[in-house]
Amino acid sequence: MSTTKIDVSELHSKYGSEAKKLAEFLEEKLQAKIDASDREITLKAKEKGKEFTVSKEHLRVLLKKFLHQQDLKEEFRVITGKEGILTLKERKALPE
Repeated sequence: MSTTKIDVSELHSKYGSEAKKLAEFLEEKLQAKIDASDREITLKAKEKGKEFTVSKEHLRVLLKKFLHQQDLKEEFRVITGKEGILTLKERKALPE
């Protein structure tokens, strides 16, 4: 069975409740089974035997949309981390 992982460790460390909201948002939008932990969210097919596929580009758009809706777009960005795992990374503060 195909799974997709999203690293949310930085989001969870700063805003724990937002990581849970993200899991609910993705479950609603993708109709997938979500396994959420402190460090990552794993997306799987809801039914056994079915293949879960979502493009990285579509998932990236959904993550950006969530950040925009929660007014976190200025604080976090979506990057591709190790092994192609999408990561919500905290933006570095700009020097003044």
